[in-house]
Amino acid sequence: MTKLSVNVNKIATLRNSRGADFPNVVKVSSDVERFGAEGITIHPRPDERHIRYQDAYDLKKSVTTEFNIEGNPIPKFMEMVLEIRPTQVTLVPDGINAITSNAGWDTIKNQDFLKEVIAEFKLKGIRTSIFIDTNFKLIEAAATTGADRIELYTEDFATQYALGNKDAVKPYTESALLATELGLGINAGHDLSLDNIQFFAQNIPNLLEVSIGHALIAESLYLGLENVVNMYKNKLKA
Repeated sequence: MTKLSVNVNKIATLRNSRGADFPNVVKVSSDVERFGAEGITIHPRPDERHIRYQDAYDLKKSVTTEFNIEGNPIPKFMEMVLEIRPTQVTLVPDGINAITSNAGWDTIKNQDFLKEVIAEFKLKGIRTSIFIDTNFKLIEAAATTGADRIELYTEDFATQYALGNKDAVKPYTESALLATELGLGINAGHDLSLDNIQFFAQNIPNLLEVSIGHALIAESLYLGLENVVNMYKNKLKA
């Protein structure tokens, strides 16, 4: 069965907006695990605008499922990951000013760099995954970097599926089949949601893990608002 890893970046965004420590990222992550998630994902960026580097160290002490740290392997990021030794590191070619991930790696152009980075992580026993588009040549090149897995970048699928185009999943199905032939494990993430996740998972062979953050947190707000509003009303009646 495909594992669900919950990205808690949005919890950190909400916390940071008030300058305090509520909601607490560690507490929410522990609750998410208790509710059944099989992993916790974070994506610290250099400006620490949501997840902070200290969060990664704090979560290392508390996460009991799989711990996945995403990010661009700049020196500061690499130092942190090598020290923490999470279950998995997912390499994402984010620009410094990127609002969110918006492209996968060019594994041909960056082949030597990725080989060097991945070798360092694997020496510490950290599983490595490369964020990638559905391009056969790039997936083939990913297989020669030493990576254990790829993470399929699913924004295009999600956008097209919302427009009614179910054929948008075909490149992902074909990419997953190729990756399996090449000995790569398959993860996926970006804009997956309650609306599209079942269809996607049913059409991606050997899908090991999905990482979901923005949609899951937004959906939690919608699905939980009625309960919380009524809890407040009951408190005010007491």
